Amino acid sequence: MVELKTRGEVEAMRAAGKVVADALAAVRAAAAPGVRLDELDAVAREVLAAAGATSPFLGYRPRFAPTPFPGAVCTSVDDAVLHGIPGPYALRPGDLLSVDCGALLDGWAGDSATTFSVGEPRPGHTELVAATRDALAAGIAAAVPGARIGDVSAAIGAVARERGCGVSTDFGGHGIGRTMHEDPAVPNDGRPGRGLVLRPGLVVAIEPWFFAGGRGDHAVDADGWTLRSADGRPGAHEEHTVAVTEDGPVVLTLP
Repeated sequence: MVELKTRGEVEAMRAAGKVVADALAAVRAAAAPGVRLDELDAVAREVLAAAGATSPFLGYRPRFAPTPFPGAVCTSVDDAVLHGIPGPYALRPGDLLSVDCGALLDGWAGDSATTFSVGEPRPGHTELVAATRDALAAGIAAAVPGARIGDVSAAIGAVARERGCGVSTDFGGHGIGRTMHEDPAVPNDGRPGRGLVLRPGLVVAIEPWFFAGGRGDHAVDADGWTLRSADGRPGAHEEHTVAVTEDGPVVLTLP
């Protein structure tokens, strides 16, 4: 069921989104060679706790997962792009790190992700991240009243093809509100003019994730969570929580 939010509820979600943005900023500031992924997870937990928020990731167990997720953030390195478990791996110079974070505050959720290089970027990483961010911007720009979900999906997929990136329709964007994952699904590629009509009050998480190169082939690690490219190509993931309003799209996960 698709739930439309009131203006007051959208503002409450903006508060949750700010906590997410603050947590991602703190994680990025702490990410440096030698820092462990579980130490970054601890940084995010401190930000959430200080704001009186909790993590919708911690203990989350969707149908595909063999075990509940053990972290407050997903930390995915290089060829891993989604759902990486924050463990003892110590970051190295040039690592491409994707961090996905959520927050629950006063009964409302926020969800956002970003990808960045640890130190000096390796060849191709800057272009991959830029393509993914541009796709996110294109998807957000398409989220206007009267448009359809397919318009958002098509805008994302068009950037992937233009930049020669691999795109998949698995694990795309989603509705968000009282819980982290709600209807509707927002795939990262599609046909314009198809799907649900966007109405003011709809709030969605738009989240392109791409691989370098033109294929979206991927596999899941033995941990049942970490999704990575099938052949070692690096991946990037960008996400914002976005409200459809009468005045156009409004990003709720900004600092």
